Amino acid sequence: MLPGRGRNGRAARRARILGTRTAWTAVGDGEFFCPGCGGDRNYQRLSGRRRFTVLGVPLLPRGVTGPVVECAACRHHFGTDVLDHPTTTRFSAMLRDAVHTVALAVLAAGGTCSRTSLETAAATVRAAGFDDCTEEQLAALVEALAADTGRVYDQPCSTGLAIELHEALDPLAPHLAPVGRESILLQAARIALADGPYTPAERDALTTVGAALTICTDDVTRLLAAARTPS
Repeated sequence: MLPGRGRNGRAARRARILGTRTAWTAVGDGEFFCPGCGGDRNYQRLSGRRRFTVLGVPLLPRGVTGPVVECAACRHHFGTDVLDHPTTTRFSAMLRDAVHTVALAVLAAGGTCSRTSLETAAATVRAAGFDDCTEEQLAALVEALAADTGRVYDQPCSTGLAIELHEALDPLAPHLAPVGRESILLQAARIALADGPYTPAERDALTTVGAALTICTDDVTRLLAAARTPS
């Protein structure tokens, strides 16, 4: 059989004659984390219209397609769910704010704001990205929090504080690996332990942190026990 005379040859000729073409229209743009590039990139959100073509000429409409997200760098197309993943810059800010909120919650639960607790908390918050955080700033924030909410120290985690923890941690938790979620809880536990064993209020606050990070109860118990053991 001569080349191009078989079934594959006929299919190839038909594909050259008949086909479909998509005309893309930009309907939005922004910055996203591109899974193809592995970093933050600009993107365009595209909506497409498909047309039936004959000899490359678009003739009959074949409906709409998309929307899709096109990376401005690699030009790959992705589903719009890729925008649910925070950019590297946004993720860093979310993590920094979450650690700050958790540190304040533990300090507020402890009540006394001892110097050792404040030093541990400030070092933790600085490591998360608040480079200029000081012990005095944290102490003032805890006092302001208590005055604003009417919170009584050494009491179980209040509804308002639990809501703040969930607001800070719920959006972050899906984007953290298990070891990352556990790390935040362990950091909070070490703040609580800096001035002595857990108080009931501190344990309650830490349990709330664990729940917001979607760590199961058994693992929360294990991690709080592990934090008491010197490394």
